[in-house]
Amino acid sequence: MKFTAACIQLNSKRDLADNLPTIRDLILQAADKGADFITLPECSGAMEPIAERSRANTPTEDKHAGLPLVAGLARDKGAWILVGSFGIKLPPKNQDGGKIANRSYLFDPTGSVVATYDKIHMFDVELGDGQTYRESATYEPGAYGVVADLPWGCLGLSICYDVRFAYLYRALAHAGADFLTVPAAFTKVSGEVHWHVLQRARAIETGCYVISAAQCGTHAEGRQTYGHSLIVDPWGTVLADGGEEVGVVTAEIDPAQVVEARRKIPALTHDREVRIVKSAGDKARRLSA
Repeated sequence: MKFTAACIQLNSKRDLADNLPTIRDLILQAADKGADFITLPECSGAMEPIAERSRANTPTEDKHAGLPLVAGLARDKGAWILVGSFGIKLPPKNQDGGKIANRSYLFDPTGSVVATYDKIHMFDVELGDGQTYRESATYEPGAYGVVADLPWGCLGLSICYDVRFAYLYRALAHAGADFLTVPAAFTKVSGEVHWHVLQRARAIETGCYVISAAQCGTHAEGRQTYGHSLIVDPWGTVLADGGEEVGVVTAEIDPAQVVEARRKIPALTHDREVRIVKSAGDKARRLSA
């Protein structure tokens, strides 16, 4: 059974209250476009680059105003909605004051949360030009991958930097995923060279649709994100690209194409255990011609 997926592209501000009206308006816009499955990007609630402010201002799950808002919209529009992530304050451990979970939420059309996923891989990098990111200083990494049933097949959840770790997506596909979500706040500098390639690669390797809502534009403290929310089919073809502006893109998803791509190239059935052997170096045998 075919369905319509939507990616909402945001330019989130640093305060949750400033972003909720835009989230509401764009979810309604996606529903008006006929979307059955609506996705939002990573850090939908807030893009706060200063760790101290983030820890001070991030709400706990029971006090997060974004959750009842999205639940009500899912219920009112009868749509499945994936919040790419909200920051959620966790209980403190020892004297650390409590870290934050970077958490995806999947809502069904009754407004119930049917799955959550905490980002596993922390974005600890140095990109040059003074751009350094240390997510592990603020965020608590997740411990496991997550798949969830949709009416049209199985969804595998991930977030942003996860996309660089192909083993996660192969594991999700082996666990039954037909569709993968990679909501992101990809940096502009890395996005320009890697974003499209990585999304298409994950689709091709797994024979899955990849649905990736993204942040775009300039945020607090001058941070820039790449945009280009993507919907990619199992053959690696880009069906929708959100460009560089806030808005909504949609595409028709045909689960039969997952079956067809995997029939043509059944790579998921060809996995082999590989033992790595280090070269013997100067003791290597030389074979005569």
